[in-house]
Amino acid sequence: MENPLLKQLERKIDDLIQLCDQLNRENRELKAEAYNWQQEREQLVQKTELARTRVEAMIARLKAMESES
Repeated sequence: MENPLLKQLERKIDDLIQLCDQLNRENRELKAEAYNWQQEREQLVQKTELARTRVEAMIARLKAMESES
């Protein structure tokens, strides 16, 4: 004869274990997603900086051509 309270406690512990496993999986997924977003952000910052540098160089060339004429 098993104690019903003990059975209930076992079920609750099993539920908590499953919840912890699920939360750990979700946490790993979110960390991976955050890492991917950070990588993408860094790439966009680099591309933006490159574009800014090129535009500044074009403006400087145009100003130089303008002052030559």
